[in-house]
Amino acid sequence: MKSTYLYTTAVFAACFLAPAAAQTNLSAQSPVAGTEIVVTGTRASQPIQVDQYGSAITVLDTEALEQRQTRAISDVLRDVPGVAVSRIAGQTQVRLRGSEANQVLVLVDGIEVSDPYSGEFDFGTLVADEAARVEIIRGQQSAIYGSDAIGGVIQYVTLTGREAPGYSARVEGGSFGTLNAAARAAGVSGDVDYAFSGTINTTDGTSNARAGGRDLSNDTGAASFKGTWTPSANARIVAVGRYSRTVAEFNDTDNDPTSPSFGLIVDSPGTRLRNEALYGLVRGEVDLLDRRWSHALTAQVADTTRDGFNAAGRSYGNVGTRLKGSYETSLRLGDAAVSHVLTGAADVERERFRNTDPAGFAFTGARRNDNLGLVGQYELGLGDYASFGASVRYDDNERFDDTTTYRVQGSYRFDSGTRLRAAAGSGVKNPGFYELFGYNDGRFIGNEDLQPEKSEGWEVGLEQAFGDRAVVLGVTYFESELKDEIFTDYPAPDFIATPANSDATSKRRGVEAYANAQLGQAWRIDAAYTYLRAREAGLEEVRRPSHIASLAVNWQAPGDRLSLTGVARYNGETDDLAYTDPSYVPVRARLDDYVLVNLNADFRLTDSVSLFGRVENLFDQDYEDVFSFTNPGIAAFAGLRAKL
Repeated sequence: MKSTYLYTTAVFAACFLAPAAAQTNLSAQSPVAGTEIVVTGTRASQPIQVDQYGSAITVLDTEALEQRQTRAISDVLRDVPGVAVSRIAGQTQVRLRGSEANQVLVLVDGIEVSDPYSGEFDFGTLVADEAARVEIIRGQQSAIYGSDAIGGVIQYVTLTGREAPGYSARVEGGSFGTLNAAARAAGVSGDVDYAFSGTINTTDGTSNARAGGRDLSNDTGAASFKGTWTPSANARIVAVGRYSRTVAEFNDTDNDPTSPSFGLIVDSPGTRLRNEALYGLVRGEVDLLDRRWSHALTAQVADTTRDGFNAAGRSYGNVGTRLKGSYETSLRLGDAAVSHVLTGAADVERERFRNTDPAGFAFTGARRNDNLGLVGQYELGLGDYASFGASVRYDDNERFDDTTTYRVQGSYRFDSGTRLRAAAGSGVKNPGFYELFGYNDGRFIGNEDLQPEKSEGWEVGLEQAFGDRAVVLGVTYFESELKDEIFTDYPAPDFIATPANSDATSKRRGVEAYANAQLGQAWRIDAAYTYLRAREAGLEEVRRPSHIASLAVNWQAPGDRLSLTGVARYNGETDDLAYTDPSYVPVRARLDDYVLVNLNADFRLTDSVSLFGRVENLFDQDYEDVFSFTNPGIAAFAGLRAKL
């Protein structure tokens, strides 16, 4: 198996890197080299410039998503330093820097989209739209956003009608009976810009059981709207709406202790889930004092419904709603040489949740939790060379002890193109409804005495730019500690699972490295590598590979008529928990490493119509992200795209 990986790497390098190295024009401005601005990671109205900020930020721009023919956002996140992906039907998880999946805050166009019931977001429900981008900021961000942001923040952003006007559509088909389609209409009309988009992905699927033969179908779709009304130069109203729906079959674990496949995933006819979510946001902004003093009021809602079915009918369900209102104000002082930004923010949030279990095992009454968060933030800018900032947040929670979190960051760039940056901060994650109140079917009992998980960490980074940022190399070292981590305990004598706060400290440290290059107009190269050491009580934390790497290379023919892209993604060996003991107390299993290689091509037939195709998992790797859950083999897809 190791020789296969070496062969893959060698072939990939020979095909793409040799011609790339021959390209010597470094004068182009790289679209991926850190010159972007992002809206994630600050409460000020002024966005962050990536190459002037102390925290590690990665942007997957629209061009990257298109070149890599991204359909599932979770797939392209494998190309980001510090990110580990665990993909299974019904709950695709993403971890940042060794955090748990529910310790990563996920935003879609500024809306918190985690399920209020489970406390985390299922990335399997997020299919890429036309004209979108992803912003990832790593490290503790609770001083900005409150609970959930221990590992960092991932924000999926659809572009506005002003940023990307026009009409576009794509449709493709391929292996496993897959059909994927997307459409977008966007533009500007007077004081209003608008963008409507829709996506759908349907597939007959493959089996995810080692010895299974049941193909798992999946139908996922979303429709969204984003609009801005600008009645004057200093006032704006933004509205966002999004509806998503997933119906997916899945397989259960064999729970028969007498069976040789006990604890393994087996074919389970009739089992499926339905996940529906409705998200909305309205934001009003006004600028005063010659646009130096900004004010913003935001209201948002996330409403989720999740139902599970077996051969007999609906077997479980839950609903959750998050209502959130925010006020933000920023005062900008100084000039381009020395600037000061003072920001204050207040968040009022209510979460409601309940089980809708039809069998009567679970408590089905409604529960709620209220939280008030107050944020203070200061940012100092020294021209284009340096920036420093600090944030502090106080959270008054109805159910848990009040918490105070902080974050400090700084960045300094020398004339040589070398940039030094550093950041430190603290984070908090409140227990979820499921952990607090459980699902009382005799196998999992909730614990209302749980306390929030708390984290502190720091990072230091070095970045070097060449050729007017046509090539950028960077490396980051980070450390963090997590206390009061919530784990599943199995106390004697009944050994019934129940959550508890751990007395041990979970320690994470590692190195993230990246290289981004735009070599002339022809070649774009993005590479990333992560080393992670995550331990608790001397044991490796599960589903957190020690080594993760990716390489994406794109070549554009003269005239941009033909585009070829190759992507290789390596996931190292990792531990997972296996429930193969009849006591239901888990044992450890080791998952093999693997390499996934995709090859993509796009040929422009006319100025507005393109023919594209790709091969995924080129070497037909047999791999598992989660114990006993297998994944699809080699697959091919082809389609058409039109842009007007």
